[in-house]
Amino acid sequence: MDKILRINMGADGGPEAKVDSLGDYAGFGGRGLTSAIVAKEVPPTCHPLSEDNKLVIAPGLLSGSTAAMSGRISVGCKSPLTGGIKEANAGGQPSQMLGRLGYAAIVLEGKPKENNLYKVFINKDGVDIKEDNNLCMLGNYDLVDKMKAEYGEKIACISIGQAGEMKLAGASIAFTDMELRPTRHAGRGGVGAVMGSKGVKVIVVDDAGMKARSPADPDKFREANKEFVAGLKKHPVSGEGLPTYGTNVLTNVINEAGAYPTKNFQLGQFDGCEKISGETQAETENTRGGEGSATHGCHRGCIIRCSGTFYDKDGNYVTKQVEYETVWAHGGNCGIDDLDAIAQIDRLDDDYGLDTIEMGATIAVAMEAGLAEFGDAQAAINMVKEVGKGSHLGRILGSGAAVTGKVLGVARVPVVKGQAMPAYDPRGIQGIGVTYATSTMGADHTAGYAVSSNIMGVGGKTDPLSPEGQVELSRNLQIATAAVDATGMCLFIAFPLLDQPETFQALIDLINAFSGANLTADDVTELGKSILKKEREFNLQAGLTAQHDRLPDYFQKEQLPPHNITFKVTNEELDQVHNF
Repeated sequence: MDKILRINMGADGGPEAKVDSLGDYAGFGGRGLTSAIVAKEVPPTCHPLSEDNKLVIAPGLLSGSTAAMSGRISVGCKSPLTGGIKEANAGGQPSQMLGRLGYAAIVLEGKPKENNLYKVFINKDGVDIKEDNNLCMLGNYDLVDKMKAEYGEKIACISIGQAGEMKLAGASIAFTDMELRPTRHAGRGGVGAVMGSKGVKVIVVDDAGMKARSPADPDKFREANKEFVAGLKKHPVSGEGLPTYGTNVLTNVINEAGAYPTKNFQLGQFDGCEKISGETQAETENTRGGEGSATHGCHRGCIIRCSGTFYDKDGNYVTKQVEYETVWAHGGNCGIDDLDAIAQIDRLDDDYGLDTIEMGATIAVAMEAGLAEFGDAQAAINMVKEVGKGSHLGRILGSGAAVTGKVLGVARVPVVKGQAMPAYDPRGIQGIGVTYATSTMGADHTAGYAVSSNIMGVGGKTDPLSPEGQVELSRNLQIATAAVDATGMCLFIAFPLLDQPETFQALIDLINAFSGANLTADDVTELGKSILKKEREFNLQAGLTAQHDRLPDYFQKEQLPPHNITFKVTNEELDQVHNF
């Protein structure tokens, strides 16, 4: 990948595309590239929906190659939700296809002078940008069907639904999976609103005629990839738990640990947990059957295959296998124990283009405000539909938990830097609380997944209920995560990497054999640090200070049942996380 596609949506005479060399960005990929471009080219104090913000879509360093698990993609911008830098990550097919076309990034710049919608088509012959207002307010599913009818079945799509068009801060960007369904989302931080502000409804990618990217040393690359795959398959998490039960395998685990946020983070355990657990979900999917039901990859080259396909009782496709964070967000956090209802909400979120974590947290806040009773699945479904309609209430809900809490007068709103917390209560898993508080991204479990050590004992065991060791744990995981996000690798490779030194070495060998570099483990660490430093500096210039690296104060005051514990890591300790 040796070029950057820049599309100026505000050019005189209409949108213009040009191709730049990588220049100073050579050697960057994924999150490393999105954060580098945003940090250098976006004014930190600009309005996120202004022409000065940029949306950067970047495959990873290994995307487009035959390296296993290398199909993740990063989306970067200044976030409408947090006001800071944002990288949202997704699976699906577009990353590999853009990599094979030679694009290290697509950068959407400027803003249309008229209120028009555009579609962008990219193939080996170049780029075609067309105005198409017939796409206005289409959901992602109908939109993709239109693109298939126009461009054929061998494409991939990057798109926004109604929420992105309305520029709502909870809006996601959809990436199509292997079946050309818009089920993989760069969800966090309102990236869909930024795409909407650029007037781009959909980017269609066609890599016909292009081959996989060639490694610098094919023999060493093949051998390293073989070792890497073997390591993934032999680890109990990536080789057994995730393929069998999907990410929702965590529901019973986190509930048993007393850290499953229930009814807007009031409790640490949910009585209806078993009904929506990964075990129950897998059994339901296997019983109902259907192609790709309980085990499925989100992109070609996926070895872990933690996804699946959810069909209703009559065998009709509903959505992809609902992931743990989504099951929690629309399940236990709202007091709902009905898998079919949760799957229906997930389908609506994907169609409208909404972050499932943000929406679930928002609905729970609305329930606490009295708009519905906890456990009322139909009320939750109706609230999501309000967002799709663009009603006054829908626009409030689609703007996220923080805005909804302010409008409805709710004091207990689980957000950091304006972004909703995911499916782990920081009182029951103290390490993830450190990550929530101090991540450059706002509350984000993937930024430094301390659950791995606190609960699963991967890479060593740290007591989840004690503040001891949590700052160092979160710091190290945030550094490692930033580096992994730059490669295009799925974050779930972290489980075997943390436990199996030979698998970590195989990954380094894979990168070196592909790129011709001679990286060491220390170099990978330095890569992660350099990314975090850029992000941190951007946030400081945007006005986010140490005082924003805090959990809401009720986590220090309200005890969480069943352990009856508060968040114990002090603010002084939180301020040490980024001292590296």
